[in-house]
Order: sequence, then C-alpha cells, then structure tokens
Amino acid sequence: MKKSANKVLVLDAGGTNLVFGAVKNGRVLKESFTLPAKSENPDDLLQKIIHGFSEIKRKTGEAASAISFSFPGPADFENGIIGDLENLPFFRGGVPLKKILENQFKIPVFINNDGDLFALGEAIGGLLPEINRKLKNQGIEKQYKNLLGVTLGTGFGGGIVINNRLMTGDNSAGAEINRMANPFNPGWTVEETLSIRGIKRLFAGETGIPFEEVPEPDMIFEIGDGNRQGFQKEAIVAWRKFGGVLGEALANAITLIDGLVVIGGGLSGAFPLFLPKAVETMNRKFKKPDGGTVPRMEIVACNLNNEKGLNEFLTQKRFMVNVPFSEEKIPYYPQKKTGVGITRMGTSRAVAVGAFAFAMERI
Repeated sequence: MKKSANKVLVLDAGGTNLVFGAVKNGRVLKESFTLPAKSENPDDLLQKIIHGFSEIKRKTGEAASAISFSFPGPADFENGIIGDLENLPFFRGGVPLKKILENQFKIPVFINNDGDLFALGEAIGGLLPEINRKLKNQGIEKQYKNLLGVTLGTGFGGGIVINNRLMTGDNSAGAEINRMANPFNPGWTVEETLSIRGIKRLFAGETGIPFEEVPEPDMIFEIGDGNRQGFQKEAIVAWRKFGGVLGEALANAITLIDGLVVIGGGLSGAFPLFLPKAVETMNRKFKKPDGGTVPRMEIVACNLNNEKGLNEFLTQKRFMVNVPFSEEKIPYYPQKKTGVGITRMGTSRAVAVGAFAFAMERI
C-alpha cells in the first residue's frame, strides 16, 4: 500500500450527533462533518451515515484505505452487525452496517466500541507512552504495556489494551465495565451512577431539587469548584460519591488487567472533584474475620493528575539483587503500582487515532 493511501475515514456516532472525520498516517485531519443523529426511519439514518462518509471523503481528498469508526453497542463488531441500541432504536433486530458500507464504498470497514478505540488511542499516543517516557527519564527500566480506558458520559464505557493490542473478546463484549454491580444499589449497574444521569441523580438527592430541574454536569462541577453560585457543599458530596463508585469499578477491573488507567468522556473534566476519591477508594482496605485488614488491591493506585500522586508513582524503589552462582546483579522493583489519569489526547481524538490504528493493523 502506498503511504499516500494511509487515510482512514472515521465517525464518532452518538445519540445526538454523527461526527465524521479522517486520520492520515496517524494524524487527525482538521476537516470534519457533522449530521444530527435523530432520523425519521432506518433508511434515513443509513443514508445520513453514507452521506457523511461521502462528504468527509470529498472534503479530505484522495482515496481512503478504510472506514473505521466507533458505534454504540451491543453489537457483533467483528462482523459489523449492530444490535439493539437504546439511543439509536432503528438498529433493533440487527443491521449489517459493515456490509452496507463496504458495498457502497468498496473499501474495508471496521466498527468497534468507542471505549475500545479510546483505550487504543491513548495506548498509542496518550497516557501510556507519556508515563513510560517519564519512567524512563527517571532512570526506571520498568515500562507499562497494559491499559484500561474508561469513558464517562451518557453511559460508562471501557476498553482494554494488553501488550499494545486491543482486547475485543470472543463475543465483541470485552471491557463492558458498565455491567458491574452498583455499590449503592446492587440491583443497579454502576452506569446508573457513572453517567450524566447518575451525577444529576446524586446532586438531586443531596439538594432535594427535582431531577428534571437539576443543572447539567458541567454546572454541577462549577458549583462544586466554587465558580458558580449554588449548593457547593452538596455538589462536592455528589462528586465524591460518584468517585467512590468509580473507584470500586476501577479496582475490580484493574485487579484483573494490572496496568494503567485512563479516563475520558464528557464528565472527565470534573476530575478534580471525583478522581481523588476514586483513587482513595481503590486503596482502601478490606476487613478480615480476625480483625485485621488486607489492601483492596495487590497494587497501589496513584493519582497521575496530581503532582504528589505522580511523584509517588514515579518514585519506584529499586534494588539490585544478586544472581546466585554468578557475579551478576539485576534490578528489582518490589512495589506494585498503577496510575490513574485523565485523557492526554482528548476523547474524540483518542477514538479517531484508535480507529485508524485498528484499521491499519487489519488491512
């Protein structure tokens, strides 16, 4: 394949907007094209998607190697069949979107979950390489290869990168972190708290304001941060509760993955009010029947968006241990740590870069 053809058309598909773009040689192009997601019928929505990709192809010029984009689940992403979506009800029953687009554009089409592509993008050009560079600059040989990416917005999404490869799962259901039990109400999923509706519900509970009158999350953050008049104490408590639930979910997931954690999505900007509590929760202790305690995780979590937490993460005790029957010594880092940070690329850009990488690996 000629280098000039290394362009991938991408789409960020949500319940509100369809945002089309392109990535060339790993670089997100400035051209974009947006259409409203709301449609009158299934054919109307499909025609919008086809028109959007046609328009972004025209705006960016030259041939594209593939189409690769994020789409809400549940879906059979491997075969490109979209299933029963709450935000896009026209896709109920299964729509072969991959095949429709391949027939239309005559190039390979790849569809994946936005949480997966976000994690892949951050693993390639975001938090993962940044932290590894910082470790190297500190003279630390240890490098991280695994990343859990989560998105906080309309819903709670996730993606896992293991040894620089995206883990999709056998049923296109890998990293569906939103299906964990909610510690506030085991009958709910964590998504009922870790979402736009979730933080609004928490704020309503603290203030007594009817849910339909609760301000949007960015305003709740501004109130809690002291930049807007309102129930500041209640906003802080709401975001701390949000952080506690997030910390439990992250602790459950990272215990299995053992890597770094990166957080994106529309709610991630409120991290000053929820991330400290999330990390504190990850580091809490379980009680033992004999009265003792055991750490919540085998590894210690550090807040990478806090100077103290970052320094704690980068301060890795190093010992040189002797190799028996030789004169060799090798480095040993006995402390086990994970770092939790906010997106370094921006969520949309990370998703686009992840979509590009996912497609190029498979062409």
